[in-house]
Amino acid sequence: MAFPRHDLLTAVERSPRLVAEHDRAGWVALYTPDAVIEDPVGSRPHRGLAEIDRFYATFIAPRDITFHVRRDVVVDETVVRDVDLEVGMTAGVTMRIPAVLRYDLAGVDGELKITRLQAFWELPGMVATFLRRGPRAVPAGGALTVGLLRNQGLGGAAGFLAGLRGAGPSGRRHVARFLEDARAGDEVAVRRRLGRGARISVGENRPLSGAELLRALGDVRCDKLIAAGRHVVAAIDSPTGEHGVVIADVENRPFAITRVRLFPSLGLTRSDRG
Repeated sequence: MAFPRHDLLTAVERSPRLVAEHDRAGWVALYTPDAVIEDPVGSRPHRGLAEIDRFYATFIAPRDITFHVRRDVVVDETVVRDVDLEVGMTAGVTMRIPAVLRYDLAGVDGELKITRLQAFWELPGMVATFLRRGPRAVPAGGALTVGLLRNQGLGGAAGFLAGLRGAGPSGRRHVARFLEDARAGDEVAVRRRLGRGARISVGENRPLSGAELLRALGDVRCDKLIAAGRHVVAAIDSPTGEHGVVIADVENRPFAITRVRLFPSLGLTRSDRG
C-alpha cells in the first residue's frame, strides 16, 4: 500500500528527535529486524537490530548530533533528506558534515519502520578536516578509536575504514560534468558517460528513458556533490524552485555511470508535470 507523504516524513523525523534525546532503545526500535544501515555508504553495512544497536553505541551515543535539514524528497516509500550534520565530538571540536540521507520505509503491523538507511557523506574529507584541528582533535580521535574497537572489534573498525575508498574526487568531477552536459542538452556527451546498459529510474523502480532524464535535468544546477563508496550523489535545484537528488552508481578505469536514480520533487520530471 502507498503511504501519505506526511506519514513517511513523520516516521523519518523521529530519528533526529530520538538522537537529540539520546534515546538508544527508541532509536533502534525505528528499524525493522532485518534493517540495514550504511553509514557512511562505502563502509561495511550494519545488518539487523543487534548490529544497529552497536552502531548507535559507537557513533551516536558519545556525541551530540544536530540535523540541519535543507529539504526532503519523497518518492514511493523512500525519503531522501539533504542535510548538514553538526556533530559535537568533544568539547571544542564540532564537525559540520554535508550529507544526503536515504531512508527506505515499510509498514510493519500498522507502523512505518525503516528498512534501510544510507548515509552519503565523505569520510576522507571528514578525516582531513578532523586532522586539521590539530591537538584539540586528539581526545576525540582516541575516543572514537576506543569505541570502534570496543563495540565493533577489529573487523568492524576495518569495515568502517573501508569508507575511505570509492569514487573519490575523480568520480565527483565526472558526475559534475555529466550534470553540466545534461543541463546543456548534450545528449551525445551524456550517453558517452553512461555505461552500456545503464539503468535509469525515478526512485528505485520507475524506469526513465535517457531522453526523459535529459528533460528532467535540462535546467537544473547542482549545489551539493558527495562521493561515497561507489556512488556520487548530487542535490539539484531548478530555476522554478523544484529540487531533487540524483544518486549515480559509478565505475572507474574507465569511468562509467552504471545506474542513475532520480528522486525529484513534484514538477521536476516531465511525467510529474503531466
